Amino acid sequence: MLRLGPSLLARLARAPLRAPLRAPLRAPLRAPLRPCGAAAAGHGEEQERFVFLEYEPDPAERAAAAARLHRERELKLKPRQERELKVKPKPRQERGAAAAVPSLSDPSVPPSGVSCSGCGAELQCGHDGAPGFVPAERYRSLASEGPAGLRGAVCQRCWALAHHGSALRLRLPPEQHRRVVSAALRRPPRHGRGPLLLYVLDVMELPDPVLPQLPALLGPDVPAAGVLVVGNKVDLLPADCRGHLGRLRRRVAAACARAGLRGPALVDIRLVSAKTGYGVEGLVSRLQRSWKCAGDVYLLGATNSGKSTLFNTLLLSDYCKSRAPDIIDRATVSPWPGTTLNLLKFPIINPTCDRIFRRQERLKEEATKTEDQLSSEEKKYLNQLKKQGYLVGRVGRTFQQQKSSAEIDFDPDTLSYSMDEDPIDAPKKLEEREEFTHNEVKDARWCFDTPGIVKEDCVLNLLTEKEVKLVLPSHAIVPRTFILKPGMVLFLAALGRIDYLEGEKPAWFSVLASNLLPVHVTTLSNADTLYEKHAGQEFLKVPMGGEERMKEFPPLVPQDITLKGIGTTEAVADIKLSSAGWVAVTAHEEEELLLRAYTPRGTALVVREPPLLPYISTIRGARIPGTPAYRTKKPPSFVENLRTTGSR
Repeated sequence: MLRLGPSLLARLARAPLRAPLRAPLRAPLRAPLRPCGAAAAGHGEEQERFVFLEYEPDPAERAAAAARLHRERELKLKPRQERELKVKPKPRQERGAAAAVPSLSDPSVPPSGVSCSGCGAELQCGHDGAPGFVPAERYRSLASEGPAGLRGAVCQRCWALAHHGSALRLRLPPEQHRRVVSAALRRPPRHGRGPLLLYVLDVMELPDPVLPQLPALLGPDVPAAGVLVVGNKVDLLPADCRGHLGRLRRRVAAACARAGLRGPALVDIRLVSAKTGYGVEGLVSRLQRSWKCAGDVYLLGATNSGKSTLFNTLLLSDYCKSRAPDIIDRATVSPWPGTTLNLLKFPIINPTCDRIFRRQERLKEEATKTEDQLSSEEKKYLNQLKKQGYLVGRVGRTFQQQKSSAEIDFDPDTLSYSMDEDPIDAPKKLEEREEFTHNEVKDARWCFDTPGIVKEDCVLNLLTEKEVKLVLPSHAIVPRTFILKPGMVLFLAALGRIDYLEGEKPAWFSVLASNLLPVHVTTLSNADTLYEKHAGQEFLKVPMGGEERMKEFPPLVPQDITLKGIGTTEAVADIKLSSAGWVAVTAHEEEELLLRAYTPRGTALVVREPPLLPYISTIRGARIPGTPAYRTKKPPSFVENLRTTGSR
């Protein structure tokens, strides 16, 4: 019979009272985080709250939670008749005292000189509102491990983004963004040659608002070897006809020409999806074939264009040194604009003739495979990508470092203890972080990820974190088409509105925006009432927060638009409602339409002619009886570099 010592019995007796509080904090470092409270069960409208494993909660959140708990306790103690009365607010000085929380920063500690591996900001614990902040206690713990302790660590902001999906409000002014990028590009040329610029452009944002700023950003004293434009996020757009990618490439080329980027300065234009991997292998081959290893490469572009996602994808490809993925951490990726705050980098592999040959052999072999020949894990991952995008690619690695099998140290003495003693936990051994040798990086060329350039007239600048997640599409866009008569109005959430004022015949309006944004159609006489009643509510969804939220949200301002139809199957123009999406308008040939479009004050409304997807109205199902809407239809996905089952 097993006998337990008195000290162990005492510990077990206390365990039921302490376990609920201690269990989340004793979880493994990489264990999944579980939502706590009513939000976890789907009740209430409060934001989900999580337990930080390494970092303390934000001071403002702690103060708000403490005040909310205090109010709840007061209400429980009062009689029911008093509970129904309105609770009077506390005096200003009492509220201020209740909100006071101990500071997590320590201004006496100097900055570390080490960059955050997620966003590139310098790690520090002196100011919690500045980039690279790490709570003082955690900072000291990492610094006590020596120079390698902070290397590979992430700041509190990146931790919240990666583990909680929430963004701490921290933005750098546009001038500081440009200063960081400009200073990096103006460095003296390394290896006797200026850098190659990979400008990442979101094809859905055409005409790109930042591309015209590129010549001014570079300036005459930047010895750039050229610009390779990467049109990203093609996976989100459905194919409205055969050859739609060629048309998208021509649209990107036209945007580059309008921005003054042409001739020898424009190295090439590639269409990719940094998320699903489509076109990435072709981009790597293009870089290795032409640029080889002549100089450094910089990823440039606007915020939310996908630079950091492309950086992470290239890090796991043949473009990167084989050991680098085990040494360099992934860049932090989130829908929140301006995630990257400083430079991140990985070393570029030298594409020797032997390496290029072996890589081409791998690509040829993989192109002969069918989906049935893939492993179960590859199939599962491929099916996930198919659900997220229309165009999917498989990014592999030809050169991988062979890892030795890990040996498990077994010490039986740590498992044995007397009946009167508590079990002793074995001391944890610190894992040694791999580092590059001097010879590996002394002559290396580097691929740099840079901070995104902020779009100043973008609707995302007006939104909260939750709203941004709803507005930016994360899955393939399913077009929604409506047929409207004059006197009808189309709402895209509460972020955009299009009035069909004058015209003789009905017209088709195809909405291309995040599938999470609602679209509502009403009459012109009811439109103002609908907006006043439902803006800030669940019906229009974004913005969210009720009357208080709408008081600070700018009003919708109108712009009149006149269009002339070119046919019932081809759109005449796109009405782009800032970064919330756009509406493709299709009308009868020679039919003149008078429209009035609305966007929030301070955001850009663009009439895009010719439209990006002119035949998008043909991707629809049958008309829904009694409504102006058509049933939606999602085109199938296409996997690049994979043979169709049954083909020869």
